[in-house]
Amino acid sequence: MKTLDQYLAMAEQAHGHLCAGQILGVRMAMYGLSRLGIEDPTGADRKRLVTFVEIDRCATDAIGVVTGCRLGKRALKFRDFGKMAATFCDLRDSRAIRVAALESSKDRARELYPHIEKKNEQQMLAYRELPESELFKAEWVQVAIGPEDLPGYKSERITCSRCSEGINFHREVRANDEILCRHCAGDRYYEPI
Repeated sequence: MKTLDQYLAMAEQAHGHLCAGQILGVRMAMYGLSRLGIEDPTGADRKRLVTFVEIDRCATDAIGVVTGCRLGKRALKFRDFGKMAATFCDLRDSRAIRVAALESSKDRARELYPHIEKKNEQQMLAYRELPESELFKAEWVQVAIGPEDLPGYKSERITCSRCSEGINFHREVRANDEILCRHCAGDRYYEPI
């Protein structure tokens, strides 16, 4: 593992700026990996880690920097729960720890730095130095990761019977004797115009 300052420099470069969320994300990932005993997440231990993030904010980029987990590598999974939390899964040892930021850490930042007006600056300083016990709640959890969700998994590509687009990793929907992509089955985030 690198030092906090090394990871923060990498997170700033990857994300475009350094903010309280970046610092919290780096600390969260470092804490989760240390609890799992993963010492080289981007090297020797890279194939044993899958990370689930629960928010699409700055911390997620920082978590990716520390863990080396990426969407394109199928090692970073996004669950849109709107929570500043991540679950770090050790595939080798079949165990996982979920780490969630404590809302009280914002109050602690105000208590520590009342003379600083901007809350982001208060939090940036506090999140660097507060102990993990004042930043995070951690719990051991079970995560069912099917083979189709593992990094490196390959499967047959299926074609949607309506739009003819290819579908990977058993993400098709079977309805009325048709094989459909999720969009054609009604799960949409866009509408053609």
